Amino acid sequence: MCELDLAEEAAAAAVHQLGRRAYAVESDLIGFDGIPALREGVEEMRAQPLRWLGAMTDDGQIAAFVAWQRLAGEGALDIDRVCVDPVWFRRGLASRLLDHLLTDLVPNGHVLVSTGADNLPAVALYERLGFSRVGTIEPAPGLRVAQFRLIRD
Repeated sequence: MCELDLAEEAAAAAVHQLGRRAYAVESDLIGFDGIPALREGVEEMRAQPLRWLGAMTDDGQIAAFVAWQRLAGEGALDIDRVCVDPVWFRRGLASRLLDHLLTDLVPNGHVLVSTGADNLPAVALYERLGFSRVGTIEPAPGLRVAQFRLIRD
């Protein structure tokens, strides 16, 4: 696991491409092709006020990443994106990234995350990690988003 610097062109391009591949799979799972990250350009992605953590392959390629930020006011951690390259699915990378983030990098405070309500692998992951489902919203017609919260001291 290592923090990613999206100021580096190669890192930004790799994260962007991986995200598009991962979100294309989620789009199929939830039956909605309007996921914002699928339409986002590299510069839009880089402009987000996020920190990035990557899981790397033995040859130095990014296999998965998580991006997050602290929310102003309440100080909760907002997990904005969790993406695994489809060729690396079902190998525990998302679990390991989130464990490292929540145990080593940001070990306290409440955590928020959301995913497509029909993205059952992601829903199962968050529940397995102790998140509680706190609601479901429909930000766009046909898009149901499950919201999760992890309460920590």
